[in-house]
Amino acid sequence: MDTLASRLVKQPERPKLLQIMGPGLITGASDDDPSGIATYSQVGAQFGYGLAWTLLFSYPLMAAIQEISARIGRVTGYGIAGNLRRHYPAWLSSGIVGLLLIANVINLGADLGAMGAALKLLIAGPALLYVCLFGLFSAVLEIFTRYARYVSILKWLCLSLFSYVICAFLVRVPWIAVGWAVVWPRLSVEPDYVMAIVAVLGTTISPYLFFWQAGQEVEDEKERQGSRPLIRAPEQAPSEFVRIRIDTYLGMALSNVIAFFIVITTAATLHAHGVTNIQTSAQAAEALRAVAGGFTFVVFAAGIIGTGLLTLPVLSGSAAYAVGELFSWHVGLARRPFRAKAFYTVIAAATAIGVGLNFTAIDPVKALYWSAVLNGVVAVPVMIAMMHLSMRPGIMAGFTLPLPLQILGWLGTIVMTITVVALAATWLR
Repeated sequence: MDTLASRLVKQPERPKLLQIMGPGLITGASDDDPSGIATYSQVGAQFGYGLAWTLLFSYPLMAAIQEISARIGRVTGYGIAGNLRRHYPAWLSSGIVGLLLIANVINLGADLGAMGAALKLLIAGPALLYVCLFGLFSAVLEIFTRYARYVSILKWLCLSLFSYVICAFLVRVPWIAVGWAVVWPRLSVEPDYVMAIVAVLGTTISPYLFFWQAGQEVEDEKERQGSRPLIRAPEQAPSEFVRIRIDTYLGMALSNVIAFFIVITTAATLHAHGVTNIQTSAQAAEALRAVAGGFTFVVFAAGIIGTGLLTLPVLSGSAAYAVGELFSWHVGLARRPFRAKAFYTVIAAATAIGVGLNFTAIDPVKALYWSAVLNGVVAVPVMIAMMHLSMRPGIMAGFTLPLPLQILGWLGTIVMTITVVALAATWLR
């Protein structure tokens, strides 16, 4: 006889932490991509420990908005783009997805360039060849690897982030000074200081992360036997919301802890030795060789490659989820390539264009800057739409957001709006 217990998600009564960790872990880890490493390195080099507090400030906001993303996917059975298409005007959903696609492709190009430059620093050789190989390897792995195996690979790649924790303990860090800088920061309204805050928030709260985590929740729900969208299986909600919360908050904590250690490492080395202008993650690694020694340089540079391999599929995959759901295609990394041709074509095309950008005269630093601007601009309407739809009973049934998530979600949306306004204000000065 089919019982309620048989319809529940089949998990151990007390699942192991690695079984719980999934979309949230990979999403959080991918936030520390080579482009993000460049941002955090610049913050540490330019301001020392003075902006380390921003990573503590942004943590509850990014964790809340990512939990909301996950809940939307798990409750409705559709990703962010799918819900935008179903419940909002076509011009809004297509405009947001179009901007997301542009930002993701530029980010892919910048990350591939950083990975190629990092490998060139480690073993010499042609950086552009390495860019091509990284792009091909990532696309082939994402398209042709079985979904469960692929997710397992991404989880193990998260370990590459700990190279930055190692770096912080390889150099001399005045931890008491770090503590005071976090607890009692010296705030400023100078344009460079404001721009750095905008850069940190824009890096930690990025729209591609929303689309990826929601899409992965939908994917996991389809892959797990007995699992269904919560609007059709409300009895699964208590255990699923606990899993989502643990997964998301630990994943985002990992992201911000690693970012914190990158800031600390570069502050204790580059800033302390007068190196205050870092534009790429590869430049940060090269500068570390001169002031912190060869081993720290190797660990830092290897981390760029590891985090890049983790982030490339998230960038291309989130673009494919968004475009595919917008046009009602078959989407999902669990589908075989010939069963989701258009979805995988977007992945391949986005990666190929990212590779191609490295062969043009486009300045990768400027391209990355505009990518960050686009991410910030896109994040605001996406967050507003997410907050609106996640509070509508007609969409979320009995699973509208609890009050704490409403407060944190709207606070995060307001903060992101302020960062965009602050960015515009710096242009007008």
